[in-house]
Amino acid sequence: MAARDIYTAVVCTAALLLAVVPPSAGLSLDTVREFLTREEDTIVFSLIERARYPLNRPAYDPIHLGDGGRRLNASFAELFIRESEAVQSKAGRYQSLQEIPFFAYRVPFTLAPPYNFTRELYPAAAFVNVNDAIWSMYFNELLPLLAKNGDDGNYAVTVDSDLACLQVLSRRINYGRYVAEVKFRGDQQTYTSLIQAKDRDALMKLLTSEAQEDVVKRRVEKKATVFGQSITSDGPIETGVNNSSVTNFKVNPSVVYKLYDQWVIPLTKQVEVEYLLHRLD
Repeated sequence: MAARDIYTAVVCTAALLLAVVPPSAGLSLDTVREFLTREEDTIVFSLIERARYPLNRPAYDPIHLGDGGRRLNASFAELFIRESEAVQSKAGRYQSLQEIPFFAYRVPFTLAPPYNFTRELYPAAAFVNVNDAIWSMYFNELLPLLAKNGDDGNYAVTVDSDLACLQVLSRRINYGRYVAEVKFRGDQQTYTSLIQAKDRDALMKLLTSEAQEDVVKRRVEKKATVFGQSITSDGPIETGVNNSSVTNFKVNPSVVYKLYDQWVIPLTKQVEVEYLLHRLD
């Protein structure tokens, strides 16, 4: 989308001013792992919140205005998210490079108190993101798995929960830039040779650890199992299904597993490869 071009220009302009700043010593493999593990909790809770509401399809259909039924090339969900990000941008949310808007704005001022955010990313590669892919994946593939059919008219709170899901998924997946930066610093010689050769396949193979990925997928599935139960003072609420006790989960743990298996992990690695390909620019 065109918004990404605006975001790229803003980041590159800032990068020129910040290029003389040395990399932060606070970025390490441990801090990266801690961040990614903590984001798992936020993702699961965000999905649970969205699953409270049905699909509410009218929120995602193109809007018709006036007596003539003029059709806009946008849905209520898109307009809600666009306007919400505009307000958050003025409040300074996107001063941190960990946050990337889906619809970028040129904001001449911020209402937030000034803060000197650390700049761990290599300036020429900081613009990399896959928000377009995240947007498409969320609405076209994940949401139908997450929400039940139905329409309760609560469009504003429904789309607000969509925004929360989109923002945490964007932050988690695009954090692949930081993962790539840490890995590059840990083995500059190997990565430099592959980057110079533009060898995407070799970079992807070097970045991939199937054993670690399996640990992550099973951990988020377990978190969805634990966080998604209805709890009383006597423990989890269980319902009898087919003469067996099955926990009534707020969000299906298999959906969370699939989210990480098919989208979060692959898209994160895509971000890592793209970042590395610009790491020597």
